[in-house]
Amino acid sequence: MTQIGIIPARFASTRFPGKPLAKIEETPMIEHVYRRASQALEKVFVATDDKRIYNTVLEFNGEAIMTSPLHRSGTDRCAEALNIIREKYDINPEIVINIQGDEPFIKPEQIRQIGSCFDDENVEIASLIMKIKDWKSLNDPDKVKVIINKERYALYFSRSAIPYVRNADKEKWLSYHTFYKHLGIYGYRAETLDRISSLHPSSLEKAEALEQNRWLENGLSIKCSITDWESIGVDTPEDLERAIKLMKTQK
Repeated sequence: MTQIGIIPARFASTRFPGKPLAKIEETPMIEHVYRRASQALEKVFVATDDKRIYNTVLEFNGEAIMTSPLHRSGTDRCAEALNIIREKYDINPEIVINIQGDEPFIKPEQIRQIGSCFDDENVEIASLIMKIKDWKSLNDPDKVKVIINKERYALYFSRSAIPYVRNADKEKWLSYHTFYKHLGIYGYRAETLDRISSLHPSSLEKAEALEQNRWLENGLSIKCSITDWESIGVDTPEDLERAIKLMKTQK
């Protein structure tokens, strides 16, 4: 089963422009992500709309692909990159792993964990989730929550705390139910990625600003695998400072 990794990376981030090129220990963040992903996958590509990112990847001998600047999501960028990979590299992968370009501490084991979900031929899309352990995360709209069925397929994603625990003080909800938050790494079967890139935004997606709800609304399934380790994303310059400090402690 051929698997590749694609790291969508754009320069024009609202909260932190140019963050893929931000230095952590004198190394661009995108290189940290690429090196870790390459420990789990034989082929990894950075998909970008910016020549600065493209050239940086080539400088550290990585594989980079130029894509349109008009994409609304990393998934759409991955879909275009997949078509380019098929044509330019004559590679026709069965599985595509979408790895966030702003998570320099992603563990190779987590990427392999996503890939292993596709040992089940019924899995169309896979992602990682983890248990929520604190009240702050449960109520943080930037921490996406997910409810799953008994087979660990996603039922719904929300920025709100779901499910609602009736007849219990909110501060005690974690004592009554196991809540999960979603981590932003995805795996797709190639034909599924082709399909979802052609779907129009849905009402639930627009309401929550979560593209995965579009997939659910259109009848696709998302297998959720539970991890105990939360990758640390870099969304702001303040996050970068924390990442620099953390990288030093890991040496």
